[in-house]
Amino acid sequence: MKDTQKSARSTTATARSYQGFTDDERAAMKARAQELKAEARADKDKAAGESALLAAIAAMPEPDRAMAERIHAIVKTHASALSPKTWYGMPAYARDGKVVCFFQGAHKFNARYATFGFNDTANLDEGSMWPTAFALKELTAADEARIGALVKKAVSRG
Repeated sequence: MKDTQKSARSTTATARSYQGFTDDERAAMKARAQELKAEARADKDKAAGESALLAAIAAMPEPDRAMAERIHAIVKTHASALSPKTWYGMPAYARDGKVVCFFQGAHKFNARYATFGFNDTANLDEGSMWPTAFALKELTAADEARIGALVKKAVSRG
């Protein structure tokens, strides 16, 4: 009787067996694992982080690539203490291993605009409410000046 019950359980368990991850899910996990390894190297070596960031920018389609290149230059000019790295495949800039600001191309999520954003490690506090992300359809000289000022403020110590 035990053999019969065991067989019934085995059959039921097989019918409900786990099908596993999709190919896209496995690829995303593999990419994130590689990125985490690259981030660990970037935390130790600023040049490795910048290399990964520049590769991510080079892989972007236009006009995201041009905006990301300009933002990279702005951040390097106004906040050279930040370490370039990638963060979920996006160009990002960190202090003490924590992302301060990042660029997300419009193509990333098929959005109608790119985003330049700041995490809570950015020193942008102004009253009880302040913006932490900005939509970008293009970069004008005025936009670049504003981003430069925001990045500079974000890394200030108080």
